[in-house]
Amino acid sequence: MKHPLPLQIRKSRLSSYLITICFITFACFLYFEDFTCFLSRLSAPADRKENEDDGLNKLPFTIRERKQSCNIFEGEWVYDEAARPFYGEDECPYIQPQLTCQAHGRPDTGYQYWKWQPNECDLPSFNATLMWEKLRGKRMMYIGDSLNRGQFVSMVCLLHRVLPANAKSWETFNGDSLTVFTAKDYNASIEFYWAPFLVESNSDNAVVHRITDRIVRAGSINKHAKHWKGVDIFVFNTYLWWKTGYKMKILRGSFDGDMKDITEMETDDAYRMGLRRVVRWLEKNVDPHKARVFFATMSPSHQGSKEWGGEPDGNCYNETAPIKDRTYWGSDTSKSMMRVLSEVFTASKVPVTILNITQLSEYRKDAHTQIYKKQWNPLTPEQLANPKSYADCAHWCLPGLQDTWNEVLYAMLFFP
Repeated sequence: MKHPLPLQIRKSRLSSYLITICFITFACFLYFEDFTCFLSRLSAPADRKENEDDGLNKLPFTIRERKQSCNIFEGEWVYDEAARPFYGEDECPYIQPQLTCQAHGRPDTGYQYWKWQPNECDLPSFNATLMWEKLRGKRMMYIGDSLNRGQFVSMVCLLHRVLPANAKSWETFNGDSLTVFTAKDYNASIEFYWAPFLVESNSDNAVVHRITDRIVRAGSINKHAKHWKGVDIFVFNTYLWWKTGYKMKILRGSFDGDMKDITEMETDDAYRMGLRRVVRWLEKNVDPHKARVFFATMSPSHQGSKEWGGEPDGNCYNETAPIKDRTYWGSDTSKSMMRVLSEVFTASKVPVTILNITQLSEYRKDAHTQIYKKQWNPLTPEQLANPKSYADCAHWCLPGLQDTWNEVLYAMLFFP
């Protein structure tokens, strides 16, 4: 018969076991937490309140809250000819010629018929009339670069059809920096403001902004933000313009001066500086009990088809179907910048809802404008002989992917 160990020894062994288990758990968390887990945290509806059941802390514009188990950013693309597209390209007169792929000769239409299907739930049906009712007397503004402008135009295309012709208007102001679509009977507007870095830069001209030597003015936002006051729903984006391949140039002073005090900063640090300035403005100027703030994550490009098993020297040109590999993440999308935006907005005193369109868009190599768009400069014989050399693998055809971005935005605004 074995004698039981003395109590002191049993306690000592138990303590050793507990220490070992804690160490292993910590090590697993520290070393094996992958980027998928990070994306899941980023996509979680983090701005819900602890007392959501009592209805006292609902987010502005909420109609009904969805189940917490449903992460609408995790799912797959399903081909759906019955319900897609929401509108025809020729039915929306507001689409810029840079995005009208059918009018510029794209031979296929399959990219218009893909529906995003979350794993654990369905996206709510987009109801334009309901949205106008919720926006009555309100301003909704998209702020950022041409990709955000594409999403703005998509939203206008989704909403304008329920309005009589004499009850809507489209106007531009401030040298085309501000575009306003107004629903007169609802006293509501959907707007876009051009600010590719959000903070002041030498690329702020909404028409002439193709500048290779990009410079950002440190901490300066009021030139843009004076146009944002009174907005009820903000949809920000900024990413592509920071990706110069070089360190960012930061101006310590004014663009009206001699511009001699220019320093260089690593891209991630400059990006963090710009986003923090946005947060400081939001905390000073936005009432979180009345307004909602969204930030759209990176819109991916598809410059190298080798990454998804295609030709070694190809890109998005002639691609007609989504990527099926759910783990796909293109090299053009910066994970470190993704972490920066999560870090900055998590610390914000004004809740910022992350519109995590990156992963679902990573799959859509087929949805870019490719060569089927207005070309601002005459094409050379060499380009014409090699179409992939001038294919646009950053912007998206409309109707198409960006309608899904707005479906997701609609879900997070009204059914958070």
